[in-house]
Amino acid sequence: MAMPETDLLRIGRWCRERVPEHLWDQVRVEAEIADRHVTIIETRPPWDGQGDWTLFPVARLRYTVKTGQWSIYWRDRYMKFHEYTRKRPTKNVQSLLDYIGSHQDPIFWG
Repeated sequence: MAMPETDLLRIGRWCRERVPEHLWDQVRVEAEIADRHVTIIETRPPWDGQGDWTLFPVARLRYTVKTGQWSIYWRDRYMKFHEYTRKRPTKNVQSLLDYIGSHQDPIFWG
């Protein structure tokens, strides 16, 4: 069983709504979907207007099929992810998105 489609749509919508549409040429928040997790990424265009956009992972949401729960992972300076223990796993992915977006912990957005 894969990640719930409704949760993936919710994550995608949350990412799009993080930045006003008129600023999408300067910064975007996107969701990169893998088999068992979704990585939330801040993307920015190249400073000189040439080349690929810069991808900066902000957080990872991991789905556990056995329990049907989502958990948050934070990224360290070496681009490795670690389980975030201040917020317990939950079946409600929106509560985790709200927490990441609330800026209660600067580990996600700086």
